[in-house]
Amino acid sequence: MDLLQGFADVSPLQLILVAIVGFAASFLGGVSGYGNSALLPLVLIPITGPEPLVPIISIVGVCNNLTRIIAFRRYIDFSRSWIVLAFSLPACVLGAYTYTKLTAPIILILIGTMLTLSVPLRRILRKRNIELEKRGLAGGSVIFGFLTGTTPGAGVILMSLLMAAGMTGAAVIATDAIISAITGVTRMGVYWASGLMTAQVIAFGLLIGFAALPGAFAARWFVERLPVHMHTAILDGIVILGGATMIVQAIRQFL
Repeated sequence: MDLLQGFADVSPLQLILVAIVGFAASFLGGVSGYGNSALLPLVLIPITGPEPLVPIISIVGVCNNLTRIIAFRRYIDFSRSWIVLAFSLPACVLGAYTYTKLTAPIILILIGTMLTLSVPLRRILRKRNIELEKRGLAGGSVIFGFLTGTTPGAGVILMSLLMAAGMTGAAVIATDAIISAITGVTRMGVYWASGLMTAQVIAFGLLIGFAALPGAFAARWFVERLPVHMHTAILDGIVILGGATMIVQAIRQFL
């Protein structure tokens, strides 16, 4: 497979923009637990179209999360990680297979709706201060697993589940990283078997993943020193705007 062919018809300026956004997404992911799903769709969809989006983000996510695992390794909660993985992985396979059967407008609506709803969902769960026991964490993991196979915005559900299970701070970021890395590899296996791992997908995924490597370590420095409420508000605005834009694009395709 010629990976350079994946960059055909893409200008050097677009490649530079994608790499910069990849670093920014990695940094934001290290700070807030999600970032790829917020920023990358806004840049990638005009270049690649919606169909390769989730496979590309899966490759990027694995690269980012492996770096986050190294940077935050001492904070990982393995006991909760195994619970989430045991119940989310089978659902993730089903969700990823479902994604391979969707058309472009449906993908846009699904991703846009997930991104738009992720912000109020996270705030509602945080405001109600819901704390999950092991059984609740397992049940929520099934929902997370299916959605993470179909959309790039499901990471916020995992963040909400971990916080609702009583986790805080860097422990949430670290535990999210190891779970997301393993579910990401699972999705990639399904996409590969379905023929979605094209030269374009792999090329863009590796480009962004390489550009994002320093982001997790910069994020750890930031997390340990500065408050993130202003960053969170800005990111929420980007997520909602991006999700709404995708829904509008999908409606136009239907019309």
